[in-house]
Amino acid sequence: MSMVDAMGRIDQIQARLLQLAQGQNVRAQAAAPATSASATTFASSLSDAMATSGATAGSTVANPAAVVGSDVAAAAQKYLGVPYVFGGEDASGMDCSGLVQKVFADLGIEVPRLVSGQMTIGTEVASLAEARPGDLIVTGGGDHILIYAGDNKVIHAPYPGRSVSLVDAYMTDAQITTIRRVVPAEATAVAASSRGASTDIVTAALAALARNGA
Repeated sequence: MSMVDAMGRIDQIQARLLQLAQGQNVRAQAAAPATSASATTFASSLSDAMATSGATAGSTVANPAAVVGSDVAAAAQKYLGVPYVFGGEDASGMDCSGLVQKVFADLGIEVPRLVSGQMTIGTEVASLAEARPGDLIVTGGGDHILIYAGDNKVIHAPYPGRSVSLVDAYMTDAQITTIRRVVPAEATAVAASSRGASTDIVTAALAALARNGA
């Protein structure tokens, strides 16, 4: 279960609690406010648990074909040599974010067109050392985006006069604005890790709620 799925499940539980409270005949008016307060307290506890765990929220993308990171890196290599064209987004010429959008589109995944949107999708990776093929690396506060290819290499459309290239990862963590993992690095391991992380956060929130007597 992803973080977004966990949050959706929590919303369903809260809604069910409210329905049960409102279903009481004589006690409905008293029960509904109390349940609402408990739901609010739980949401607050969940938010605190997420902050403590270091989890970061990001928008998800539909991934019907179960694409993984290595698929993204392989798809990007098809465009090596394509000239840089500002605003371009196809094999006749593309800019950095156009390359990212085209690569994901080839795999059946829709992502935002501009870096400003691309840098908010998926989940954040803590450092370059933890990057995996297919991760997106954003530099310059959102001025440039690259696709991590593995083995400390990146694929990007650099600037006018250059073409899409596979080069050594020249940036340091200090120069990186964010690293985003849009699809799982691996088919099973990452999914299991996400389920575990979501469960831990929800458990922590429930424990905090119990301690507060809500």
